Amino acid sequence: MKQLTLNAPFTVKGKGLHTGMEIEAHFMPAPENHGYKFCRTDLEGEPVVDALAEYVVDTNRGTVIGRGDVRISTVEHALAALYAAGIDNCLIKLNGPELPILDGSAVVYCEKIAEVGVAEQSLDKDYYIIKQKIESRDDSTGASIVALPDDAFAVDVMVQFESSVLGNQFATLENLADFHKEVSSSRTFVFVREIEPLVKAGLIKGGDLDNAIVIYDRKMEQPRLDSIADLMGVPRREVHEFGYVNDRPLQFENEPARHKLIDVIGDLSLIGRPLKGRIIATRPGHALNTAFSKQIRKEIKRQDIQAPVYNPNAVPVMDNMRIRELLPHRYPFLLVDKVIDMGASYIVGVKNITTNEPFFQGHFPQEPVLPGVLQVEAMAQTGGLLVLGTVDDPERYSTYFMKIDNVKFRQKVVPGDTLIFHVSFLTPMRRGCAMMKGYAFVGEKIVTECEFMAQIVKNK
Repeated sequence: MKQLTLNAPFTVKGKGLHTGMEIEAHFMPAPENHGYKFCRTDLEGEPVVDALAEYVVDTNRGTVIGRGDVRISTVEHALAALYAAGIDNCLIKLNGPELPILDGSAVVYCEKIAEVGVAEQSLDKDYYIIKQKIESRDDSTGASIVALPDDAFAVDVMVQFESSVLGNQFATLENLADFHKEVSSSRTFVFVREIEPLVKAGLIKGGDLDNAIVIYDRKMEQPRLDSIADLMGVPRREVHEFGYVNDRPLQFENEPARHKLIDVIGDLSLIGRPLKGRIIATRPGHALNTAFSKQIRKEIKRQDIQAPVYNPNAVPVMDNMRIRELLPHRYPFLLVDKVIDMGASYIVGVKNITTNEPFFQGHFPQEPVLPGVLQVEAMAQTGGLLVLGTVDDPERYSTYFMKIDNVKFRQKVVPGDTLIFHVSFLTPMRRGCAMMKGYAFVGEKIVTECEFMAQIVKNK
């Protein structure tokens, strides 16, 4: 799938939940590999902060990202809407320190995205694929996030509160296409007993009954309720029974749990890549959500690219017979057994290393090791198949390599290993030439990487 951005800009206006300031946020299309970025137009130099987990600086009643003195608060609802729409690249310009709270949900952002539409870009999406169980826990609260392998992105959320009104709730989202209809309009919530401490902490200055579900679950005298209303600058009202103190009724019986699902998706977008996997969040909060995102970000920064998924039972994109039709190499120098994945800008090939390879007779008889130059050659042949995919009648062309740079050998390759090659274009094809980047994996580890230039020539 290709990366997506907005088809046109859009603007939202409203007060910030914590500052109470009137704020405008402009959502702009952005180029490939831009990601999500926030720009503070009200500050000198209009500083930009990347929406990535390593820049989370606070998680008290919302996710706050920042660098230095620059901060942007309550980013999770907007990011959840962008993520659910499949948008990879967007620049958000705002004239204040937080995004507008609007009605306390993500629905306005979803409606605006639907109005302007999305635009497909030229580069492929770069998924982070959950291949094994990943877990982040907070033992002090019993909260946890578990990620499990799955073919797509799905989220299960379970919430638990010591409350006679809001106890245990469950919400699930099996398909991001259902986010707008099933989840996006779920509002944030607060308990009446929490309001006074939050206001005294300098928070929720813009909160009211129009942008939050207010839950009354512990007995308070009317004078204290009046004092809290005055503190918030909202009309006083008499409350005689426990329940939800809102003019607008709940849209879903489990609306609080659905809102927590919005928060989880928004916070996980800070990984910086779309996910493939099932997320199971138990009693989640912004601190736990962003800690999980930071855990994934560390893995992404440790290794530039994930090892491709290899299912030996899947039908190959190219088998050995097709490869022999396209490449002139033959025994003992045809070093690609099959191609298991291929897109417009990348290809994934496989080479099974056996003890019967002829070069092991001399390299080395007592300790067989696949020569590094042959690993590079195998990547080059895989890249040649990618280049040939750009022309009609590829059987009539040959690929020649003009330059090889930045070769790194990280681990030896021995009989019994299965080499997985991932080769992609660094530059578009121009005059029959292209720069490519190649990685060779054994399991999840990169064993070799290099860059090379290839030229395609029509056979005489």
